[in-house]
Amino acid sequence: MKIALVQLNPIVGDFPHNAEQIVSYADKARAAGADLVVFSELVIPGYPPRDLLEKNDFVRSNLDCVNSLKNTIQGIGVLCGYVAINPENEGKSLYNAAVLFENGQVLQHVYKRLLPTYDVFDESRYFEPGTVSEPIFYKGLQLGVTICEDAWNDKDIFSRRIYHLDPVAHLVEAGAELIVNISASPFHVGKHDFRRHMLGAIAKKYRVPLAYVNQVGGNDSLLFDGLSTVFDRDGRIAGSASDFQEDMIVYDTETDLSERHPGAGSDIESLLAALVMGTRDYVSKCGFSKVVIGLSGGIDSALTACIAARALGPENVSTIFMPSRYTSQDNYEDTQLLAENLAVSYRVVPIDTIYGSFLESLPFSTEREPGITEQNLQARIRGTTLMAVSNKEGSILLSTGNKSELAVGYCTLYGDMAGGLAVISDVPKTMVYELSRYINRQNEVIPQRILDKPPSAELKPDQTDQDDLPSYDVLDPLLAGYIEDLKGESELIREGHPTGLVGDVVSRVVQNEYKRHQAAPGLKVTSKAFGYGRRYPMAQRYRPKI
Repeated sequence: MKIALVQLNPIVGDFPHNAEQIVSYADKARAAGADLVVFSELVIPGYPPRDLLEKNDFVRSNLDCVNSLKNTIQGIGVLCGYVAINPENEGKSLYNAAVLFENGQVLQHVYKRLLPTYDVFDESRYFEPGTVSEPIFYKGLQLGVTICEDAWNDKDIFSRRIYHLDPVAHLVEAGAELIVNISASPFHVGKHDFRRHMLGAIAKKYRVPLAYVNQVGGNDSLLFDGLSTVFDRDGRIAGSASDFQEDMIVYDTETDLSERHPGAGSDIESLLAALVMGTRDYVSKCGFSKVVIGLSGGIDSALTACIAARALGPENVSTIFMPSRYTSQDNYEDTQLLAENLAVSYRVVPIDTIYGSFLESLPFSTEREPGITEQNLQARIRGTTLMAVSNKEGSILLSTGNKSELAVGYCTLYGDMAGGLAVISDVPKTMVYELSRYINRQNEVIPQRILDKPPSAELKPDQTDQDDLPSYDVLDPLLAGYIEDLKGESELIREGHPTGLVGDVVSRVVQNEYKRHQAAPGLKVTSKAFGYGRRYPMAQRYRPKI
């Protein structure tokens, strides 16, 4: 039997679009000689639908879409993810489900058994876990159909399992000859390698091939890398789709082979591709086509502009440089050269006159030495200017702060934090430099002086970030240990981080929780990002004893 694995980029709630794509790829799969075409988890409504699942009309539209596809697609079997209704009077009213249909007839439903409820996942909020499922006999082959998390509980891979059952083990014991896993598995740096190791180990352990179909594209903060893959019974890769784009591969169960093995790029290559895809999809799926970015002469805004130009085309990127009395001539020259290199529009809007008017109008004495109030005021004038351009021109403002700054609150509410999308807010500062050097590997897109100069907000004379923060080479590993690895202060100190530095950094992270709750949504690219997957209280006083 030939099976087509299709990774689509669905739009949440756009049933006509998603259905059109499914029909189109079903036609391509049939033309390629496939007997069965497999799509990803919840491909009908798009993943994640979140509280749209509480709308009865949304669920009905999803069911109507399945029924229409069932009657439209002929000459090939279709396996796809959708939302099913639980007919029982107990438990949650919905299932995360898959349906197999062919020539107008539904052959089987499968309900997801393991519902992830951690980090960015909240499926127990909406779905009832499925009961025991059996293999589906289709065209001479016993198919063991699983849905994403159903494959993430093998006792030989996870030292601590969060579920008491293993759907894959049950299906193999019941006679499954091919495991099919339809997924919406989000990307973060390093996850691809673990995912492939895990799925390959499962195939090898049970001596059955495994076909994995993943979603691709960005939906809000979540980015999906695709990379749908077939593993043979020895756990080797028999075929793989591309990363970060829609794709289809055809797998022949008779030969255990697919026709292509593109695989994934390096971590830095994948990270850049993820940010470009996420920016493009967020902007377009929110109904925009153009963006505006404030250029400062620093590395963060330069990288954000590079990503935006790749994602949307330079003709859709507008940049604005807003100098003050503290701005260096170098930054004026560097921003102008960057805009020329990217072929994006560039405007200069000085803020000194506005800044002076504010100082004269505000009800406090200007005789005091300027401090943080005056620094933040400049940032907020820039934020207001950028939002005015965004409103007037119908574009979306991209904020340019990185994860290191956001973690310790080195940013200004309603100033540089203003925007509709924070493109690099999950990218640590050290990784910002690495990405920028990667972009410059062939041509100097980002002027070298931007990479070489000390980072500075330029809100007072001779200011650098290291006036207030440790070097990012020191700060970023500490933040990664505390935020992503969930290490406590004592453990960080035992690892060699200075006691005073650990206390100061952790205090800043805790104290600035309220700021992060007001930040623009960001693109998740690490194992633990700020936002939906990290839920800490703002008003709290817990501090562990060291």
